Amino acid sequence: MLEGSLGIPQTIKKLLMNNIVLNLFYEEPDHDRWIKYDRYPRKLIRRLLRGTPQPGGQMMVALELMRGLDLLKIPYRFNDYKYAKRNPTELIGVIGKSHLLDEKKFKNPILFGASIFSHPLEAPNLLQEHPNIKQILVPGEWMKKMFEPNYGDLVKVWPVGIDTKKWSPSIKKDLKYAFLIYDKIRWNHDSFEKDLIKPIKSILDKNKLTHTEILYGNYDHEELLEKLAISRAVIFLCEHETQGLAYQQILSTNTPILAYDQQEFWLDPEYFPNRVKYGPVSAVPYWDEVCGLTFKSIHQFGDILNKFQQKINEQEFYPRKYILTNLSLEKCALAYHQIYIDLGNLLEKNESPIPS
Repeated sequence: MLEGSLGIPQTIKKLLMNNIVLNLFYEEPDHDRWIKYDRYPRKLIRRLLRGTPQPGGQMMVALELMRGLDLLKIPYRFNDYKYAKRNPTELIGVIGKSHLLDEKKFKNPILFGASIFSHPLEAPNLLQEHPNIKQILVPGEWMKKMFEPNYGDLVKVWPVGIDTKKWSPSIKKDLKYAFLIYDKIRWNHDSFEKDLIKPIKSILDKNKLTHTEILYGNYDHEELLEKLAISRAVIFLCEHETQGLAYQQILSTNTPILAYDQQEFWLDPEYFPNRVKYGPVSAVPYWDEVCGLTFKSIHQFGDILNKFQQKINEQEFYPRKYILTNLSLEKCALAYHQIYIDLGNLLEKNESPIPS
């Protein structure tokens, strides 16, 4: 995994000696809908009606990367389009989907990602249209394997970090519930409700295990923190995750997870089953035995639940330790910086980032 904490200070000193400032770019996709430039008044109206929006997954990648760099005091420029244009040979990092590449038409060599599109079919001519892309970042290993047939060795794994100060055990209060059920079933929810979610609740009730729940898309971070504070453990229900920021935030509070991980096909209905059948994928792509336990079907749930409860009672789970070791803001920002520096060095030597 990522570098251990003892190696960070010396590594940072070495990296800063390079005197390299990262060039980072991110903008939310927001296109004109009816007339030219109507995206601006629409954005203002949305903010007036709905308030300040909570950052989505893509924006969080950019924000948390920069927060990690700030903690490490690693310098960067953000959305400095004039600088990039004046220095077309300098490497830039473009986070998010490819709309920014199309709009800005960068001449610079590009480190593209992470938090890009879901599948190469969304941009079948990406490398032909943007031959200056020199490396592509995706958030996890199974996604890397799904992208490799299209982009080969250009694809590299990089996860964004978790704010371990905000998501810490200090939030815990008197534990009112045995479980918080985190429901992130995105597709065919009615079917999952019948075959998975209701049976899980029935088994919990039968075992006199109290529970509350969070429904993905209908909560904010404060509600999640409040419910985590009074819950002993979490049952995480999701078809699959490319990284899984929410469950990693939960782990960072030292809350163990019992995770549904079917390890089957990527189920995005935009692609499955007619356009893409890819598997296995994971709902917990960053995981270790100290984080909790997983189950593949409702048929396993009862037995795994008993084992999970026993391990909790015997204090065998240390999920925060896993996050601190592998996925803190500092660790992941340092890993991005290293990828950026390594790629820049290869480009300076006119070497291909693709291994021979």
